[in-house]
Parts: sequence; structure tokens; C-alpha cells
Amino acid sequence: MVAASANQVRFARNRRRHLIEQAIGGALFACASVTVVTTVGIVVILLGEGATFFQDVSVIEFLTNDRWTPLFASKNFGVLPLVSGTLLIAVGASLVALPIGTVSAVFLSEYASPHVRGVVKPVLEVLAGIPTVVYGYFALTFITPLLRDSFFPELGPFNAVSAIVVVGVMIIPMVSSLSDDAMRAVPVALREGAYGVGATRFEVVTRIVLPAALSGIVASYLLAISRAIGETMAVTIAAGATPHLTFNPLESVQTMTAYIVQVSLGDTPHGSLEYRTIFAVGATLFTMTLGMNIIARRVVGRFQETYE
Repeated sequence: MVAASANQVRFARNRRRHLIEQAIGGALFACASVTVVTTVGIVVILLGEGATFFQDVSVIEFLTNDRWTPLFASKNFGVLPLVSGTLLIAVGASLVALPIGTVSAVFLSEYASPHVRGVVKPVLEVLAGIPTVVYGYFALTFITPLLRDSFFPELGPFNAVSAIVVVGVMIIPMVSSLSDDAMRAVPVALREGAYGVGATRFEVVTRIVLPAALSGIVASYLLAISRAIGETMAVTIAAGATPHLTFNPLESVQTMTAYIVQVSLGDTPHGSLEYRTIFAVGATLFTMTLGMNIIARRVVGRFQETYE
């Protein structure tokens, strides 16, 4: 009788645990499904509205025309000026952020004392929490006047170079933090083995740590570039709203995200051809960032196979 009661208690306990595990699994599946459904919804909306837009504007004109004036009387629907502005700022910001972020990560991971690391890393991460609109007005009221007074007397109030600087500063914490985490994940035994054969700290960093952490470092680069491509408020305020095909950082440009903001403010009639341009531009932007993420996954997987 006692044995039967013990078995019943054990059975009830196991059944309760099984139900709890099922509930937890269902909750996790629901959370994962939200991200999938959201992504699918975004793609469906972009494709649906974009298809409506391309019924009136040919894909060839959209991809090859070098004039973008859908909000003017003389309408042109070539997305190249927006793409060039986006790439100009993203590439320029990457040239600012990637070297500084990498050097910062090396310092934090390999050279800084625990006390210095405990001070510097939170400060870097605070930069990531500053609202982007603050960066935009910082570029407009400080960076642009500084560049005009020091280097470029003819620099206008809206220009790509100031947007490049602030977006570069904005993505430094992402590069630094992710690269630092990748370097600190390198096994200590690799470092100790290198020191044991007489390697200097610099040699350990350049020949052991950086190659072993390369997958994480490259991933941080690609994620930072994707972040720069998708930046909105800072470039809207700093770079202006002049869509023309140029790679001169001293000129005003308009990015794809800045154009979407401009049309979404409410002055353009909902459902009009001009309004539907934001879905075509959004689909182009989505394709670019998706491509960057696919490249990032392939690169990370390749280097992980090499070094793990």
C-alpha cells in the first residue's frame, strides 16, 4: 500500500513536471513565432505595396534612373541617388568606426586593467544608449561648424561628412563591445602557450587572439555596417534631404531611411503613387540589410570552421 502511494506521488510529480516543460516549450515557441510572423508580415506588406508601385513605374527605371524627384512636378523615380547617399554614409561611418572600435576592443581585452576596463566599457556602452536625434543635432550644431571653420570654408549646413562622423561614433560601441567579447572568448590556454614560447603581448594579440576571434570581429563589422545603413534620425538631421547621385561627402545627400521619414510625415496623400514609393524604397533597403546579414552568417560560419 505504501509502495503504491509512493508510485502515485512519483507519477503525479513526473506528470506535473512534464506539463510544466510543455508549457515552457509552448511559450518559447510562441515567442519565436512572433519574430517569424513579424518578419513575414513585413515582407508581405513590402512586396504587396511594392508590386502596386511597380505597376506604374518600371523596375528598370527604378534601378537605373539617376534622378529621384517623386514629390516634384517633374517626377523621376530612380532610386540610385538614395542608394548612393546611403552607401556613402554607411561606408564613411565604417571607416571611422571599425578601426577605432577594433583598437578599443584590443585595449579592453588585452591591455586594460580590471579597474580601467570597468570604467571604460560602461562609458562606451553609454554611447550606444544616446538617442540618435541627439547625435543629429550634435552634428548640425557642433561638427558642421567645426569642419567649416577648420577645414572646409564652403561647407553647407547639411552635408554627408558630419553625418558620417556622428554615425561612425554611434556604431563604435557595437564594434568595440562585440569584438571585445569575441577576444575574451579566446581560450586562455592559447595565450599562455604563446607567452610560454617567448611571445610578446603584441605578438600574442596579432598572431593568436585576433585570428582566433576573427569570426566574432567580422560579425561585429557587418552588424555595424547594417546599423549604419539603417540609421534614420541622425542622417535626416545632419545630411539634409537633397537626393542626387554623388559620392562627395561635402555635399548634402538623402538616404533611403531619410526619404521614408520625409514621406511618412503626413503631407503626402495616403495611397498615392508618391506615397507608395516608400514601400519600394523600403523593399530595397530590406534587401540590402538582408544581404548584409546573409554575408555575415556565411563569413562567421567559415571562420568558425577554421578556428574552432
